[in-house]
Amino acid sequence: MSSTLPKPPLEDVGDNHVASSIETPLRGNAFEVSNSEKIEKIASHFRGIMETLGLDLTDDSLRGTPLRVAKMYIDEVFSGLDPANKPATTLFDNKFNYNEMVVEKEITFYSHCEHHFVPIIGKAHVAYISSGTVIGLSKINRVVQYYAKRPQVQERLTIQIAEDLKKTLQTEDVAVVMDADHLCVSSRGVNDTNSKTGTAFFSGKFKEQNTKAEFLNYINNAVSK
Repeated sequence: MSSTLPKPPLEDVGDNHVASSIETPLRGNAFEVSNSEKIEKIASHFRGIMETLGLDLTDDSLRGTPLRVAKMYIDEVFSGLDPANKPATTLFDNKFNYNEMVVEKEITFYSHCEHHFVPIIGKAHVAYISSGTVIGLSKINRVVQYYAKRPQVQERLTIQIAEDLKKTLQTEDVAVVMDADHLCVSSRGVNDTNSKTGTAFFSGKFKEQNTKAEFLNYINNAVSK
């Protein structure tokens, strides 16, 4: 007898944070279709959604909406799905022999909840300790934006950013803290406009209490000012 538990009906999943993998779930043939073809298909599907809602697409204000949404999905808000858009990173020798943490704080990011496709808006705080190389500060922002521009859950987003930086910087000493507003909580469902969601990833020296506390104190003081 199989020990695999049956999956609950989709309507019973509700708002539970269901995440199947650290990797974004993509089909194996996700990139066999060109971006222009994807835009055309999304526009057609979105036109059907609007028509189903009863909207009149002959109206001047609505006529171009399906195409605008399709382009936005492919070229902007979900552009992080395409590995061709991954930011190139250049490493530099740590010529100053700086062996303390480097912190990039309050990186604004915009993502979308993969359960309802509504925005997640938040701040990321990233730190690392060099193992011999350093990275341009703007590249940290770009890594955050790349993984944010996907349908996401915040836990996965936090881990993806951290694992990418660990691999790029060739160090285990990486920390990522994120706090965000989820519009799937504030604009629908429970309609709670005050709550925020926080996630964190600590590895290497950042698992040590003193190092972790130094990082957290720094970003908490910075955020409170």
